[in-house]
Amino acid sequence: VKYLTLYTFSTENWNRPDAEVDFLMNLVVTAIEQQTPDLIKNNVRLTMIGDASRIPQFARERLMKCIDDTSRDTGLVLCLALSYSSRWEIVEACKAIAQEVQQGKLSPGDIDDEVISSHLATHAMPDPDLLIRTAGDLRISNYLLWQIAYSELYFTPVFWPDFSKDEFLKAIIDFQSRERRFGKTSEQVKNNKEQN
Repeated sequence: VKYLTLYTFSTENWNRPDAEVDFLMNLVVTAIEQQTPDLIKNNVRLTMIGDASRIPQFARERLMKCIDDTSRDTGLVLCLALSYSSRWEIVEACKAIAQEVQQGKLSPGDIDDEVISSHLATHAMPDPDLLIRTAGDLRISNYLLWQIAYSELYFTPVFWPDFSKDEFLKAIIDFQSRERRFGKTSEQVKNNKEQN
């Protein structure tokens, strides 16, 4: 696993009571601060996607320090989706693309999958191979909608706090048993494997 993105706090979560939002923000940042020495020890680089402008200053400053402290790590990239929603991300990408068209840097005919992907918050990361949804919910909840077009989806009734190493291994074993065709037939996939 080279990239792991955790849906930490959605833009919809801002609609919760203020006291709960403050508690969650403090909880997230405190947990990250406590884990930063272990992240560094394990060569894990911390990043973030989401609307950072909405994160309270006290939390944003502490989070950015942790991101900076791990910025030289070259192993696993741990990305927090914080104040994030896929619709927000796609709208922001559309605004940036429209501005480039308006400035003459891009023509409408140039806009394709790659252009859109390059304007998303996740532009520096590959699309996920596997999306794990915990807590028995059978929905995506506005998470990486563009990026998961060909991701394998794994749903589990286990709640996140109880999602252990064993539960993760179950998801990986399930993922490994699947045939990933990306629109091709099983025969084409088999032939490609034989050629490589």
